[in-house]
Amino acid sequence: MSKKISLSTLKTKKTGRKREALENRAASVRLLQVLNRAELLTARREGVTCTAERNRKAGSTAEGSDPGPVCQAEVGPCWALCATAVLRRLLVTSSYIKRLRWSHKKPVEQVGINEGVSEKRHSFLNEGAGALDPSLPFMEYLDQDHLVCLKWGFDDVQGTITFTFVVNTTGWIGFGFSPNGDMQGADIVMGGLGSSGGYFKDYYATGNAMPLEDTEQSYTLLSLNESDGQTSMSFQRAIMSCDQQDFQITAQPIKLIYAYGTTDVIRYHGARRGTKEVNLLNYMARTTLTNTNFLDVTVENVTVPPTHTYYHCKIMNFPWLTTKQHIIVVEPVIENIDMVHHMLLYRCPSFVTQPYNSQCYQHNLGDYCIGVVATWGVGGGVMDLPENVGIPVGGEDRDTFYRLEIHYNNPNNVSGRTDGSGLRLYYTDQLRQYDAGVLMTGVVPGINIHYKIPPKATQFRSYGVCNTSLFSEFLNPMPDLKVFSVLMHTHLAGRKVRVGHYSSNGTQVDFMGLEENYNFDLQQITNLGVIKTIKQGDEIAVECTYSTASRAGVTTMGLGTNDEMCLAFLYYYPAINVTTCQSRPDTTHPSMNTSNQIFEGTTTPDQDEIAEYERLLKTVPQLQLIADEGRTFKSYPGGMIREMMKTPTVTCNASSRLVTSWIVNPAGIILLLLWIAMM
Repeated sequence: MSKKISLSTLKTKKTGRKREALENRAASVRLLQVLNRAELLTARREGVTCTAERNRKAGSTAEGSDPGPVCQAEVGPCWALCATAVLRRLLVTSSYIKRLRWSHKKPVEQVGINEGVSEKRHSFLNEGAGALDPSLPFMEYLDQDHLVCLKWGFDDVQGTITFTFVVNTTGWIGFGFSPNGDMQGADIVMGGLGSSGGYFKDYYATGNAMPLEDTEQSYTLLSLNESDGQTSMSFQRAIMSCDQQDFQITAQPIKLIYAYGTTDVIRYHGARRGTKEVNLLNYMARTTLTNTNFLDVTVENVTVPPTHTYYHCKIMNFPWLTTKQHIIVVEPVIENIDMVHHMLLYRCPSFVTQPYNSQCYQHNLGDYCIGVVATWGVGGGVMDLPENVGIPVGGEDRDTFYRLEIHYNNPNNVSGRTDGSGLRLYYTDQLRQYDAGVLMTGVVPGINIHYKIPPKATQFRSYGVCNTSLFSEFLNPMPDLKVFSVLMHTHLAGRKVRVGHYSSNGTQVDFMGLEENYNFDLQQITNLGVIKTIKQGDEIAVECTYSTASRAGVTTMGLGTNDEMCLAFLYYYPAINVTTCQSRPDTTHPSMNTSNQIFEGTTTPDQDEIAEYERLLKTVPQLQLIADEGRTFKSYPGGMIREMMKTPTVTCNASSRLVTSWIVNPAGIILLLLWIAMM
């Protein structure tokens, strides 16, 4: 039994068979968006009702069947509208749609590490909450269980954006945008289908309480459906809203939040909530391969000690991978979600030849494993690599050892807990075009860092720089590095992280990463949406902003949760031998001789003194540290921190609404049809 409310006269035709994947190509996506808009505008402009539209309005066409516009019988604008619909159907049913399913087989056990073929589907579209919708080409599951699905599409960055939000529930559902992944300041829509019909409203949140109804209802409901235990809500809004209570959608990653209930009484959601960071306007579509194997790289029965911070390391290798493979998906396997803060998988140098399983940073050889292979931070989810990129493993490197490092955060000093967390690595022998690499940038973490973050600082910034002109001593020439994702990392005092990209002449190109509302409990790998290129001689600067306003003592740079870090992991291709490119200020510089006076005595430094100390650390020369996978370290004095541009902001323009003047020309339609037919 199903319930439906449809507020739109334009509906996507059902295909009659399951489609499990949509290969998004930018050209077809944009064309579909233009065609959808063109149909609507043509009909509105001419004031006509064509055959197909008359059939829909009259209800003479059964749901799911083809309304069958007969273009030969139409003339003028009706012919154009009809031909546009035909072209759209040709696009939708063309080679852009293919099946992408991973096989289901029972995993097997081998040398203490789970290895087998994928036992669950992990395709672009999946059964459950998701279903194919050609008019909304982008899709993300917002939860790991695939119960909450978001689909979207947009006309133009100055126009409108349309969403379909699907949840496996028959109660109320809520979706929103949040500055930091929490309720505070969130822009939310909630709706559903109850016994008395549909309900839908625009809300805003001022804290962890029932959101308030927005004065200006900026969202337009398109349809509400409830069927087979799922509720689906389609709605639309302007990308650039002038409502101060609305969240501005930009071309940067945005934290999406959701919640839902089991009834239509909107009340506290409990555990039925979540957050995921997605770049809506610069979304990078992913695909997967068939017959994909996986490795479970996990620790086993680790006893977490009753201390605030504990790092555990496991050294292992994969000798059975005799031929080169590509890792294409990295999935977290979390046993104690309240304790596992982050995980890193490193590649070891050749002199690390023995496995071990013990506490990290105890002067073992595993401490020399510094080539980052994969990362995960608390609040993060599955990482799919772009369809032309894979992380290399096996083959000539089958004897290489790897180090899994897990940071346990145990602020309550709980004892008696054991853990078996780690990473599941999906891999394939169908090699992709490029090997992926990870470049660790930012401030050298906790090694010979002689400066401190003052207490009571409302704002304090630290900087690390990476000058790629120094890579020439490791490889020359350096290929252009294509960056597709970034993970930014600080600890509890972190409030903002910015990753600036500068050309060889010192001019800032743009940002590689922006996190204006850093959340310690939500550290996700951010998909940039568009590829950003680092050329030889370019510089990368990482800026971290901290607040120690609630702290009475100094904060040091180190590994502990209450210490601080300032890191940015750049995922890129093609992989090069350089793994680390970081810096720290030269605190022995003469201009720093009196700087530590602010930490002496019993008087807390004022904000002017704190700002001066920050300025000194930024202007003294930077000692740059560069390393490769073989643990070859080289240091270079004389680095400098350049000025970083202001973070781009959204300017509201009340007249900024989608205005499209797309006149459908029959000759143009014929040319497009011929172009499609020849593809």
